[in-house]
Amino acid sequence: MRYLRLLLPILLLIGWELVSWVVNNPFIVPSLETVIPILLHPFSPEYTLGTGSMVENAAISIQRVGLGFLVAAAVAIPIGILMGRSPLLNDFFDSTIELLRPIPPLAWVPLALAWFKIGLTSIVFIIFIGAFFPILLNTVDGVRSVKKTWLEVATTLGAKERQIMTKVVLPGAAPTIWTGLRVGFGIAWMCVVAAEWLPGISKGLGYLILYAYNFGQTNLIIAGMVVIGVIGLLIDFVFKRVEKKWFSWRGLER
Repeated sequence: MRYLRLLLPILLLIGWELVSWVVNNPFIVPSLETVIPILLHPFSPEYTLGTGSMVENAAISIQRVGLGFLVAAAVAIPIGILMGRSPLLNDFFDSTIELLRPIPPLAWVPLALAWFKIGLTSIVFIIFIGAFFPILLNTVDGVRSVKKTWLEVATTLGAKERQIMTKVVLPGAAPTIWTGLRVGFGIAWMCVVAAEWLPGISKGLGYLILYAYNFGQTNLIIAGMVVIGVIGLLIDFVFKRVEKKWFSWRGLER
């Protein structure tokens, strides 16, 4: 059963190779033999049209996502805690959040360029928008889901608001907040590709994919997409491992 999860990827690779053989057009469906060498030489810029190695571009994208994600978490978590604890503040923020939340991060690109011009700030802003709402909503839900009996016991024992917050609310809400961080990072990682298509960007996996398209190098596009998927998978694996280690008690209480 452990190896069952490898079956579908293997079948997809076989299917891809068969389709590339039938289509016989490397621009539409490049064969695996043109994609694999790029992945096997991640430190070599000659396989990426001189735009820097795959590792270099990946590192830059990770830095940009990390910065936008951290800013989103730093803003969303405190606001989410306040909304979860205060019905008045929740009513104050709720309608505006529900109005802005459905707007795709890509729709903010023109405003990002108008407000922050070309550069890192615009990229970070797009990533921030993608990560902000999942973190915020999960934080609100986590704070609200803290058992009332826990709060009542703490209040009965004379705990002050600060103690209730640090000893009851935050630990109780932490698993849901962590889920929000995991989802938020996943969306942020998806946003970086579009953010790196902004004018003036010359590095990153998103830029590499766009640059490869301009030269008709579909094999490089596929290789870039594979790297994006692998990095996302590894980061999500880390989130899951931390969740399993730190929040295993959550399943027990249910």
